[in-house]
Amino acid sequence: MKSVDIEKIKQDDRNYVLHSWAKQNQVNPKTITKAKGIFFWDDEDKKYYDMCSQLVYLNVGHAHPKLLGEFKHIGEIPISAPGFATASKAELARKIIDVAPSNMAKVFFANGGADSNDHAVKIARMATGRYKIFSRYRSYHGATFGAGNLSGESRRFTVEPGLPGFIKFDVPYLYREVIDFENEEAATKFYLDRLRNQMLYEGPETIAAVFMEPIPGSNGVLIPPKGYLEGVRELCDEFGILMICDEVMTGFGRTGKMFAVDHFDFEPDMMTFAKGVTCGYSPLGGVIVSEKVAKYFDDHVLMTGLTYSGHTVSTQIGCATLDIYKDENLIEHADEVGKVLASRLEELRGYDSVGDVRHIGLFAAVELVKDKTTKEPIIAYGMDYGKDKVGLMSQFVSLLSEFGFYTYSHESSVIIAPPLVITEQELNESMDLFEQVLTLFEKDVLFADQTVKS
Repeated sequence: MKSVDIEKIKQDDRNYVLHSWAKQNQVNPKTITKAKGIFFWDDEDKKYYDMCSQLVYLNVGHAHPKLLGEFKHIGEIPISAPGFATASKAELARKIIDVAPSNMAKVFFANGGADSNDHAVKIARMATGRYKIFSRYRSYHGATFGAGNLSGESRRFTVEPGLPGFIKFDVPYLYREVIDFENEEAATKFYLDRLRNQMLYEGPETIAAVFMEPIPGSNGVLIPPKGYLEGVRELCDEFGILMICDEVMTGFGRTGKMFAVDHFDFEPDMMTFAKGVTCGYSPLGGVIVSEKVAKYFDDHVLMTGLTYSGHTVSTQIGCATLDIYKDENLIEHADEVGKVLASRLEELRGYDSVGDVRHIGLFAAVELVKDKTTKEPIIAYGMDYGKDKVGLMSQFVSLLSEFGFYTYSHESSVIIAPPLVITEQELNESMDLFEQVLTLFEKDVLFADQTVKS
């Protein structure tokens, strides 16, 4: 990295930058001075394992030579408005359809995850002539006004009163469910029966789409019980409702398959994506639509758009990114190393503060509790934001950072989602750090005034 004045960067940041999800007088960010693979270094030359891929998007790792090389060709790429056909936009759309579920046909490009979800809502309403959108509690779809209305966790409160027609329903969260189900199938039946009743109460003929993360990410990597997603698909088919899957976080290999839906036996009508399509090297997102939805717009105007739809530089980076997934076998690698992560995570169940672990591929969450018997959470629902940063979860994440393990938390869950290029050795090294911190946290913070169980 070229010589920079770190203090000036920090001073300008304090004076002129608004940081999201934080009181500004509590913000004191570090500066990344160099990065490579799964590692980055701060302005004090401290090395970190990037165990959340920045914000779960840096799938190919920091400073990937092929993607850095693409920027050398920017001068050769003509900047074109969305109405023009371009080589990179057309190629990336084809490559995405090639790896998407078999019923998918076309791609509408956006700038990122939130606006992709906004456009998906508009497309669903146009294609069905209906206006209600079902989405789930404990979901996060973005911070724009539309995506904020889709979201079902506490960050939606700032966009309320919300838009008409956005309806919430329960997400299966078996660890915190008060009903002791006999098995996953029983849980699935319970949740599907409730959803069907809610559809009937709302009037199925008014519902345009059911919008859901196949595996909710920031809200704790909530793995659906057996048959649940397939059951939602059946309900949508019964009532002529579109099923939209938000793959912004789970898409492009994060779960050990190209998309999270590939783990299940159904096909959605639409999918949204962002993050892993360019791995953050350039902003890009989009909506993948099925043949059925695409055909509707053969004879109807697609009444949505944005200035940078299919931006030529971003789509060029996207093409190179998809080549990397294939050439370096990163999807298969994520599946294999994900098994190592799963093994390490399951061992954490022996700790007094670990209530649950959930994992699929290189996508995982560790849920911490104050008491394993009562399942009392470390932090109550909706208490992440706007509070003083002295809570137990903040202390735990800060302690992880001190040990060089960089990630973030949401409520009582710590997210673990490293770059897909991570090796088995690097994974084990980072999880050794995690366990050191967990031991210290239990001893010196969480149970400091108790006798810790052996």
